[in-house]
Amino acid sequence: MVRLVLVLGDQLSRDIAALKAADKARDVVVMAEVMGEGISVPHHPQKIALILTAMRKFAAALAADGWRVAYSRLDDPDNSQTLSGEVLRRATETGVSSVLATRPGEWRVIADLEALPLAVTILPDDRFLCPEAEFAAWAEGRKSLRMEFFYREMRRKTGLLMDGDKPAGGQWNFDHDNRKPAKADLLRPRPLRFAPDAVTEEVLALVEARFAHFGKARPFHWATDRAGALAALDDFVTNRLPRFGDEQDAMLTGEPFLSHAVISPYLNIGLLGPMEVCRTVEAAWQAGRVPINAAEGFIRQIIGWREFVRGIWALQGPEYAARNVLGHYRALPGLYWGKPTGMSCMAAAIGQTRDLAYAHHIQRLMVTGNFALLAGVDPAQVHEWYLSVYIDAFEWVEAPNTVGMSQFADGGVVGSKPYVSSGAYIDRMSDHCGGCQYRVKDKVGERACPFNLLYWDFLMRHRARFEGNPRMAQMYRTWDKMDQGHRARVLHEASRFLRRLDAGEAV
Repeated sequence: MVRLVLVLGDQLSRDIAALKAADKARDVVVMAEVMGEGISVPHHPQKIALILTAMRKFAAALAADGWRVAYSRLDDPDNSQTLSGEVLRRATETGVSSVLATRPGEWRVIADLEALPLAVTILPDDRFLCPEAEFAAWAEGRKSLRMEFFYREMRRKTGLLMDGDKPAGGQWNFDHDNRKPAKADLLRPRPLRFAPDAVTEEVLALVEARFAHFGKARPFHWATDRAGALAALDDFVTNRLPRFGDEQDAMLTGEPFLSHAVISPYLNIGLLGPMEVCRTVEAAWQAGRVPINAAEGFIRQIIGWREFVRGIWALQGPEYAARNVLGHYRALPGLYWGKPTGMSCMAAAIGQTRDLAYAHHIQRLMVTGNFALLAGVDPAQVHEWYLSVYIDAFEWVEAPNTVGMSQFADGGVVGSKPYVSSGAYIDRMSDHCGGCQYRVKDKVGERACPFNLLYWDFLMRHRARFEGNPRMAQMYRTWDKMDQGHRARVLHEASRFLRRLDAGEAV
């Protein structure tokens, strides 16, 4: 029996479940570029360009390997411009009514496939190291789900950085050696850049013509096939991994990449696999080329955090992204879409997001995410923004990171406390505050750092919820010791700032 084998734009792996189960001699691979996916949220032009270019090259590689591929280009006049429509079109053309697919990483797409009037078989996405059922079994009966304990199980399961049944180096986590501020360094290696080839240029022109979304399509320097992704991985391990641990939480003006890997887009669309990435990093440590704190810190992000949030996404279900336990409903401020701001840290993070479709995890968590949480922005709007603007953002990874870790809208499923801070943290971990129109040392007054004002305003709005949290109780004791007049002024100035934000004024 002939089947249609659906391959999505974030499933560009030869060993994806649907391809492994397919018969090259008879089945038809279906791939489709459609406006419906491109505008489901206003995706960054570079994200769309990466996915479409990588899809075209992957389809060509499959065809060269003997697969029969039915490929829909975005500008095909017969294109229905929806994923479901293209599957149905290919079913009609071929007379095939059976579809084989790998489980998508977005609930909306899963629902669309399940609603098709065809016999659709959805196979588990076994590119992940922890199957959904395994994660559910680990989570069952636990009062809280904490990544650190899950991570230790994943270390044991994979054998990564293990010395028998003990962690290599005698401990599971080397965070105390990481998270240092970074210093300007003109000799710091930059990520490998890839010049657009003819296929990429064709796609970039198409994206620029069809999508008027926030973000710049050019310059575009991303790898768009597996060979390029492997080269990017090798470049990171050779040139930046040794400093990765030390600098992973640092921020420097004009240095968007520091020592970060910048390979998450390739992992998330399937050009790289998590185990091959981790084994490459482990081998570099074993060979003495990188310190253990760098290797462990990076591997924890892949087999710990990445697998953990995917498990949370699958376990919590389609309604998770709509959670809003803190009752935050403020509209997303215009500065997230590029409106001028005097806050240097926000301007830097959002500016590079516009230009590169990229910001590293601390910029997302402790700058743009922290500000949104402190200001009481609707988490659904924050969720859509992150899903829209980052080149590596797909629902399975983005929703738990945003709704859970960043905005605490899930009430503590992902984290035990909200990730909020005053300006002091940003000052400690970056050089942004020196050139800011606000003064990070000022707690009140016309030039007081907005993070300082909003931090206390947030804590007071949610005192009943968080005062009993052991990790936050000290801050409430600190507040209570402050002069009453000072406390009143802080809250008054925070309220005034939020009114300006609501009025659309530049802040």
